[in-house]
Amino acid sequence: MRACCGFVLLLLLAVTAPARTVRVSVLATTDLHGNLNPYDYFTAQAAARGLAKISKLVEAARAENPNSVLVDCGDTIQGSTLEGVYQYYVRNGRLALGLPLKDKLPVDPMMLAMNHMRYDAMVLGNHEFNYGLKNLDKARGEARFPWLSANTRVPAGARTRPFEGYIIKSIDGVKVAIIGVTTPSVPMWEERENYRGYEFLPIVETVSRMVAEVKQKHGADIVIVAAHSGLGRDLATGTAMPGELAGENAMYDVATSVKGVDAIVFGHTHGQLPSHTLNGVLLMQPKNWGMSLGQMEFTLDNTTGRWAVQTKTSKLIPATPDGAVDERIAALAKPYHDAAERYLQTPVASSEAALSSALGRVEDTAIIDAIQAVQLAETKADVSFASSFNARVRIPVGPVTVRQIAALYLYDNTLLAIEGTGRMVREALENSAGYYLQCKADCSSGPLINTRMPGFNYDMAQGVEYEIDISKPAGERIRNLRWKGKPLADDQPLRIALNNYRAGGSGGYTMFKDAKVVWRSDEEIRELIIRHYTARKLLPSAPDRNWKVIPEAAAIQLRREAGAESQRNLTQ
Repeated sequence: MRACCGFVLLLLLAVTAPARTVRVSVLATTDLHGNLNPYDYFTAQAAARGLAKISKLVEAARAENPNSVLVDCGDTIQGSTLEGVYQYYVRNGRLALGLPLKDKLPVDPMMLAMNHMRYDAMVLGNHEFNYGLKNLDKARGEARFPWLSANTRVPAGARTRPFEGYIIKSIDGVKVAIIGVTTPSVPMWEERENYRGYEFLPIVETVSRMVAEVKQKHGADIVIVAAHSGLGRDLATGTAMPGELAGENAMYDVATSVKGVDAIVFGHTHGQLPSHTLNGVLLMQPKNWGMSLGQMEFTLDNTTGRWAVQTKTSKLIPATPDGAVDERIAALAKPYHDAAERYLQTPVASSEAALSSALGRVEDTAIIDAIQAVQLAETKADVSFASSFNARVRIPVGPVTVRQIAALYLYDNTLLAIEGTGRMVREALENSAGYYLQCKADCSSGPLINTRMPGFNYDMAQGVEYEIDISKPAGERIRNLRWKGKPLADDQPLRIALNNYRAGGSGGYTMFKDAKVVWRSDEEIRELIIRHYTARKLLPSAPDRNWKVIPEAAAIQLRREAGAESQRNLTQ
């Protein structure tokens, strides 16, 4: 009888207990790419970015709401020279260019900083594989938080260490599930050895399974997807974004087809999205390189007997030039920063002319020809494809340092040679020409640059001559394509040099995807460029003018637009 009365009393207390309201914050970064300090290593100038600034924003957000969880959406241990010099050291046991090691570099610098900031989880990014599994496993083992990737699976028989699919955090009685997923396109970009022992599953199906698991097994009250994968579709129209691999960016599809997801924070595409609601799902993308901190806010109450989300909002908190810096992170970064600066300050060549990449996407320039020369020399190829990755490079007359050469190539891509054809070259150039809008009337007015196509997807070819007629519609623009002084036939066999991302078909270059690889570098293209000009001591001083945009009125307008954009970038 007493037991029965006790049960009734507990039941009455539960029924009559006052409802509670809880506010939960999800703080997020993405695509940090080794940015610790508020510093641009290629210009040697202060920059409003990096974990040293983000740390103070996190500190303020936690002070305002202690019910917070902090996650990163991947591409973390690759990118800045600080991280690149360290990763070279881990892989080779020495610093590049034979520089002396003045301080010990025992732990991945990003993991040091993220441990200090008390991250709760990090999502595996595709660039985590760039340096191979030895480097990946070392950094992962040094993290005091899990690396998540529900769709990165260890196949039967493999001995690689699996990734956790999600974490469950209990915050003031609310169970918050964070499911991590990675773009499945890694095999399209990386050498097999760099991801051996892992396979990558489609994102939508994986998220659907994980949502069911965290709700049924753990009773999750909030379900967040943290993704290293972009939207994949235009938010306004739902149309697929051009130039992407199938399944590479799937967050639009997750939001519209997977039930039970409350919010998605995502990265990979280096865009930003403060807040958007799609099919009832809150979407947010922080800016890359630690240029902003994402913050999602959820208000829940339990008036129905279980927690239910009542409101959800999101915003981005920018890192600013005058924002505070976490001096502890600056101190942790110092030995890595010093090693990076010694490397970047090393003189390796000279230039007889002032060089600029400002117009590199609208006319042939010596600075892009410098990259092409290296790729042709290394691969013994007939034709080379290269991009202008950094429109801010300026090299004055005189000595040239590693810093100035390295700034030409921001990414840790490797170089490949494939068996190709003239048809591949023509189709690739037509794809590249999508960077320009079709001009009207006399072609003297703009805009003529297609802002929907990222500039890093605009490739130029060396080894052939051609014109790009942007008065013509897309797909019909390449004119007078010639090789060795003669029209290039579609069936002409060619050895083609290109980076590993292009070889995987990224950026719409699907014509290269299944080509036979006949050579690949064991160093990043940036290192090949540095080594090449260290040996030759002199950079090209003038372009060979092997390509141009026509009509001339359009070329003039494009130079205006590119020049204005370059000037804006330099003043930011």
